[in-house]
Amino acid sequence: QVQLVESGGGLVQAGGSLTLSCAASGSGFSINAMAWYRQGSGVQREWVASITSSGSTPYADSVKGRFTISRDNAKNTVYLQMNSLKPEDTAVYYCYADVGNSGRTFQYWGQGTQVTVSS
Repeated sequence: QVQLVESGGGLVQAGGSLTLSCAASGSGFSINAMAWYRQGSGVQREWVASITSSGSTPYADSVKGRFTISRDNAKNTVYLQMNSLKPEDTAVYYCYADVGNSGRTFQYWGQGTQVTVSS
């Protein structure tokens, strides 16, 4: 079992910045990829960015050039640096991990952290 704990959400004015963190804990696992998703009020959860074990970092078009995903493998932690925030970035942000354990893969979600961008 792997637990994902997010932190760093909050209220920020448009144009501001926030950094989200997601720490994975557990035993006997290896992380294949981690990602951030978000879900605004009344809309479906959408993918924001990913980082793979090889370091590839694709982004959704809506955040490209403003958000940066990074990973500290030693700490099993993924970060999302969010700059030039817009009101439409307001959402609950969820951490996602694709994890390997004993030859199988599992998917885990964090509990979510609220990001609110005021205009």
